[in-house]
Amino acid sequence: MNTNQPAPAAADGAAHAGGAPDARQLRTILIAVCVALMAVIASVSGLNVAQPDLAVEFGASQSTILWIINIYTLTLAALLLPLGAIGDRLGRKPMLITGLIVFGVASAIAGLAPSAEVMLGARLLSGIGAATIMPITLAVITSTFPEEERGKAIGVWTGVAGGGGILGMFLSAALVDVASWRYLFILPVALVAVALAMAMRSVPNSREHSDRSFDTVGALTSAVTVVGLIFVLQEGPERGWSDPATLISLAVGLFAAVFFVLWELRRRDASLLDVRLFRERGLAGGSITLLTLFGVQAGIFVVLFPFFQAVLGWSGLLSTLALMPMAVAMMTSSGLAPRLAARIGSRSTMAMGIALAGVGLALMALIVSVDGGYLSILPGMLAMGIGMGLSMTPSTEAITSSLPHERQGVASAVNDVTREFGTALGVALLGALLSAGYRSAIDGKLDGIPQDAADTAREGVANAVEAANGAGPRAQELVQAARQSFVDGWQQAMWAGVVVMGVLFLYILARGPRNTTPAAGADAEADEALFSR
Repeated sequence: MNTNQPAPAAADGAAHAGGAPDARQLRTILIAVCVALMAVIASVSGLNVAQPDLAVEFGASQSTILWIINIYTLTLAALLLPLGAIGDRLGRKPMLITGLIVFGVASAIAGLAPSAEVMLGARLLSGIGAATIMPITLAVITSTFPEEERGKAIGVWTGVAGGGGILGMFLSAALVDVASWRYLFILPVALVAVALAMAMRSVPNSREHSDRSFDTVGALTSAVTVVGLIFVLQEGPERGWSDPATLISLAVGLFAAVFFVLWELRRRDASLLDVRLFRERGLAGGSITLLTLFGVQAGIFVVLFPFFQAVLGWSGLLSTLALMPMAVAMMTSSGLAPRLAARIGSRSTMAMGIALAGVGLALMALIVSVDGGYLSILPGMLAMGIGMGLSMTPSTEAITSSLPHERQGVASAVNDVTREFGTALGVALLGALLSAGYRSAIDGKLDGIPQDAADTAREGVANAVEAANGAGPRAQELVQAARQSFVDGWQQAMWAGVVVMGVLFLYILARGPRNTTPAAGADAEADEALFSR
């Protein structure tokens, strides 16, 4: 099947009035969409640092607090594909502006929420706004930037998408420490205000001109599929994998997924997403790579925070600060990836990044120790960050280049849904491996520990540290046993990640995007045009 992009869709605004955007306008467009993306990404993880404060403020159960956090990501993931397609049809600039307004208003309501119910509603509305913004930000880049400059712009976007969550967590933790959880929502509101002002002035409009009817059935079915499957991944570890709600959600999600594929095959060129394109290397290889990378990254965070807080005894703010070297490495290498791909090819760049990320996981498994502390995991974190940055940018470009120019909202949504699925999958699987490894290791270290303290210690390392107060003279022994058991579970999870990355490395070598390399001179000229004055 030929997936070469047709001529660009008509654009209005500044780009249309004065021809193609000049270098200064391109920089402004890139900053505007990245600021908007940062608002969305920061809100995914920001509330995680305020769970205890929310529980006290609203008198809410842990289940309710988790829903306040998860309903945002669930709504975001479910609506990405339909709203991305609507943006292609109605115009990307008005959809971006609408999404920013909805998201900003919802964030302000959340910051002022008097009850858990209002907070839930505000977070649901934030998810709708975020699902409107996120696919449009990448679609604006791919539909506006010339081909020779597009890779560099996607690299910047990818760096923000990958490292922005860590930066958002750090700023959120700082705000909670020095002020109140309500100040968490100042950050997204401020980012929205900046992005809105820049978007209204500089972002050109573009849209799909099609006489085909909108695929309403496909849009609804895709939303049901995503809600069902991500609900399973989010709630399965809490409710249990055999819980009726988990099993029903799994059945509904799988049935909807099968129906979606069959329906889209029937609609063919009039489909919401032409699933036949997944037979091609670019879309399949890019999607599988992002699914795996974001799954491993999310799983790493599940492992790192208990290590910093329960094993090293650090605060939430210091723990988040400790992730910054990884975020900086990821964002830097994302920007460098297009230059490397221009010299050795996209597939080779992806494979190199995947291999380096796998080495980082192996280093974290081999060197980590309770006594070694932060320095025992820092080399692995840096290697992991560099590797992910190198592989994410060409993967994203492989996805967006697989769909035609006028369907870039859908292409961007596929990219974003893949990331959300990977995140949920990584948390569920690597988190489960860590827990299983911890319980297996600590069971043999609880002889002589009072029964109540031992039972509590089996639940997790943080529980064990808390339970040590009731262990009498064996308190310090229990703490040491729990910390060492956590490291044992950590190593099991890391080695599982190494295996996953090894399989992905072999797949990309065999079936990754074709190793086309643009001229190095053209790439250098594009960099200079985009980032020089």
